[in-house]
Amino acid sequence: MAMKETVIFALTSSTALASRICSNLDLPLGQIKVEHFADGEILVTPQESVRGKAVFVVQSTCPPVTERLMEVLVCIDALKRASAREINLITPYYGYARQDRKASARQPITARLVADLLQTAGADRIVTVDLHAAQIQGFFSIPTDDMTAVPILAHYFMQDRFKDEDLVVVSPDHGGVTRARRMAELLNAPIAIIDKRRPRANEVVAQNVIGDIDGKTCIVVDDICDTAGSLVAACQILRDHGAGDIYAAITHGLFSRDAIDKINHSVIKELVISDTVPLSDEKRKACPRISVVSVADMLSDVVEAIGTHGSVANVYDRYENK
Repeated sequence: MAMKETVIFALTSSTALASRICSNLDLPLGQIKVEHFADGEILVTPQESVRGKAVFVVQSTCPPVTERLMEVLVCIDALKRASAREINLITPYYGYARQDRKASARQPITARLVADLLQTAGADRIVTVDLHAAQIQGFFSIPTDDMTAVPILAHYFMQDRFKDEDLVVVSPDHGGVTRARRMAELLNAPIAIIDKRRPRANEVVAQNVIGDIDGKTCIVVDDICDTAGSLVAACQILRDHGAGDIYAAITHGLFSRDAIDKINHSVIKELVISDTVPLSDEKRKACPRISVVSVADMLSDVVEAIGTHGSVANVYDRYENK
């Protein structure tokens, strides 16, 4: 692959993921220094020349979200002032994505604000994974690739131990039906939908389950697991309606507050997440039910496609054609 003029940098949240991407592409991980000063200010300084090069910055804006975002903004400004030819931001988890509309009077649309900040700083292209709302792509006036981890998660469930299972893919709400349908097509399984209402954040009141789940192995697919309240409640609803084994497939495992404890005391048999958000060793040991699949191969293919002007759409072939 002719990508001699390509440099990949990792900021603080995504060093392991960026290292895997570089290993796949046979490229060295770029040297960059990220400093957090006593007063909270951030300084990001590339330790090698980027003049005339295509630069990829890998950073999920996961907790602490605002610090991660500020690192990205400072880094992009540094690269622009160092004469990088193009600046591509790979942000597997796009922080503030859930603030994508005005849910009530006087609320901001922070997902749009973040898009404006990234573009003003100087980003030329954005690559992300499973945006909370696909319409956020419309907040950008630069090329934006919203990839999905669904084929990777589905491939995990294509393994031999699941091939004879009577599977049903479940969307935890009406908004996630498109995501669930894509996984269901890959697994050749029907879908079900939990019809629920949410009176307030992290509280779920069940209405009904649409679809046949009685005695079936269920896979609940969603984009984010934050405090795990909604996910655990959804899985309990399935159990109450007669489901058999219950699995969950989540792209972004944030696991805030007491999420790990909730999962450990839930009916979830296994929770499969991607590595868009790094899982700490502490959380991994505290919850053996969590399994991790990597998006590194997919993102490596995206970097190669962008760097060689190929098709980004073809990166799913390695998962969907097996």
